[in-house]
Amino acid sequence: MRRSSALSLTAALAFGIIAPAQAATAASAHAGTATDLDRAALSKAISVGPADGAAGVVADVHANGQRWRGTSGDINTGKPIGPDAHFRIGSISKPMEAVILLQLSAEGRVDLDQSIQHYLPGLLPEDRFAEPVSVRQLLNHTSGLPQDFEGAPAISGDEMIERRLEYLSFDEVIEQTLRPVGRPAPGPHFRPGTRQEYNSFGYRVAGKLIEEITRHSYRYEVTARILKPLKMRETRAAVPGRSTPVPAPYLPGYMSRSTGEPVDVNVQGGLPASMTSTTGDLDRFISGLFDGRLLRPEQAAELFAVPKGTDGKPLPYADGSNCNTGPARGTACFSVGLMSVTLPDGSVLWGKTGSDPGYRSGVFASPDLNRRAVYAIGMSSSPGNGAEAVAQRLALAAFGR
Repeated sequence: MRRSSALSLTAALAFGIIAPAQAATAASAHAGTATDLDRAALSKAISVGPADGAAGVVADVHANGQRWRGTSGDINTGKPIGPDAHFRIGSISKPMEAVILLQLSAEGRVDLDQSIQHYLPGLLPEDRFAEPVSVRQLLNHTSGLPQDFEGAPAISGDEMIERRLEYLSFDEVIEQTLRPVGRPAPGPHFRPGTRQEYNSFGYRVAGKLIEEITRHSYRYEVTARILKPLKMRETRAAVPGRSTPVPAPYLPGYMSRSTGEPVDVNVQGGLPASMTSTTGDLDRFISGLFDGRLLRPEQAAELFAVPKGTDGKPLPYADGSNCNTGPARGTACFSVGLMSVTLPDGSVLWGKTGSDPGYRSGVFASPDLNRRAVYAIGMSSSPGNGAEAVAQRLALAAFGR
C-alpha cells in the first residue's frame, strides 16, 4: 500500500501547533488550577461533530500524578467507544524500530555511525547513492534518501480503499522505491547529514537492517524486545503476508468512496512495522522508553538529541512541512525515533504521531514523565480538518497553560 510520509506526519502534527493567541486563552481559562487536569475541557476537546471529519476519539492524559481517560462515540453509527479501544498506530512504530537498533548498538551488533552500504551492500544503487548513509542518519531523518514510492502516480480514494488489504515486505517497498518499473528511479534529496527531512523510507531500510542482523522478523523482535518486557499485551505487529482486523473492541476508522459510501477500514495489510495498540499500551511504551527499562543511558540520550552540523547548531529542516513552530522553527526537531514539541510554557514534550488509512494518533511525554498524553482519532467519511483540529484542542486542554 502506498503511503505518503509527509501526509502522515502533517495530518497529525497539530498536536504541537499552538498559536500564541490560543495559548493565552487556554492559560487564562486554567488560571489558578495549574496542578489539576481540567476534565471538562478535556472532554469538550475530544467531542467531535461532522465538521471535524472525525468519527471518534480515545485519549489518555497524565499530569502531576493525575490521570484522565476520555472517549467520544462513533458519529457514523452512534455506538459508544470504550477507553480500551484498539486502533492502528501508523508511524508510532518508528520509535520502536529505533529502540531495537539502539539495543543492537548497545549489544555491539550495530554501529550507528557505520554505513548502510556496509551492512546491506548493493541495497542502495551506487550510481545514485555514492555517499555513505549511516544507520543514525536513517533514524534521525538526515539520510537524504527519497520517500516511499517517490514519483509514483497518485491513487484515488477508491483505489486506496481497495488496496488497503495489500501487504508489502520491507524488501518490496525498497525495490519499488529504488528500482521502480515504468518511471524514473529517484536519487538523493541532499547529501547525507547536511539537512533533516522526515523520511519514512529510511525506516523501511532500518526495518530491513533489523531483520538482516537478527535473522528474525520485525514482528518477532518488537515482541521480544519491547511488547513482552513492558507487558504491552494489547499491542500487535502485522502478520507477514496477511491483512488483519483491528482487534475488538476497536476505534472505527472510515474512508469514503467516490459515491459517498463510508467504508470501515479497520482491516488492513500494510507493512511489517504496521501495528495496532491502545492508549494504555502506548502510555506503557513511552513510560518504559523514558524511565530506562528499554535503553541504557548512552542509547537513551539519542532520543533527546536533534542532529547538529559541524558548527554545533541544529541542522536546517529541508522545507516548511515540519519543524515549523516554536523558537527553533526551521531547524531539526526530530531525534532518533522521536520528535520534539515546545509547549506554551517553554517546556518540551517528546513523542511521535502516526497515520494509517482511517486513523491518526499520537503519544507524547515530558522526559520526567510528569506530563503524558496518548490519543487516537478514527476518521469519518465526511470532509473536515479532522485530526488537526481535535489534536490541537486536546493539546490546549491538557497542557496549554
